[in-house]
Amino acid sequence: MGNVKMLARLLTILAVFGVVSAHAAGGASLPLGKADIDPGNINSLQRGARNYMNYCSGCHSAKYVRFTTIGEYLELSEEQLADNLMFNAEKTFETIRSAMPEADSRRWFGVAPPDLSLMARSKGVDYIYNFLKGFYLDPASPTGVDNLVLTGTSMPHVLWELQGYQDAVFLEHTDESADGATTTRHFDGFEAVTAGTMDEEDYDSFVRDTVNFLAYIAEPNRAERRMLGMWVIIYLFVFLIIARMLKKQIWKDVS
Repeated sequence: MGNVKMLARLLTILAVFGVVSAHAAGGASLPLGKADIDPGNINSLQRGARNYMNYCSGCHSAKYVRFTTIGEYLELSEEQLADNLMFNAEKTFETIRSAMPEADSRRWFGVAPPDLSLMARSKGVDYIYNFLKGFYLDPASPTGVDNLVLTGTSMPHVLWELQGYQDAVFLEHTDESADGATTTRHFDGFEAVTAGTMDEEDYDSFVRDTVNFLAYIAEPNRAERRMLGMWVIIYLFVFLIIARMLKKQIWKDVS
């Protein structure tokens, strides 16, 4: 009986953590499309770094990663870093700072844009991927747009020139009951309003590269850590074989 109660408590705790995780990921009730990033693709990371510095660093900082770290992993020289990425920094050991003063951002947007160093670990790459593709026109919004993943976002659609503007199509469904009629809306897709400089495929690649870079800066030593973990597992497996052989040798005369 005690084991049953303990199992029930464990299932309850897991269910609570599942609910909390869903809310932490933005509370999106929509199924998120897969980002399908490739952390080992250096070319993709280089393009993502370019995208980030050109379109994100004006408002968002990344204070936990240094340009030297980025340059080493992305195979960029100091000259390439200075010419292509270091727009508001002088030394390669500096971190990525926002070009916008925090006081101004709070006044303009109502909230300071978050630091993006750990955003991929906090929200997940699928969340960011869908967020960057989920802006749609909303006349009621102060910025003129809303986001399907994060309703009521203060962020304007900074990539509108690339993607263009789109409308979100919602279908209404009414359920009749004894308490009255209840109407719910379901997202049915996007409709293009104005074209951007990129077609859908190119914009999708642009977003994937950007998300790939955000995933990298959230954990720059990910590849090294995984490689080390693989060698540790191999070592433990070999040690297990040797230990088992040694055990048989020691205990072979014991009946």
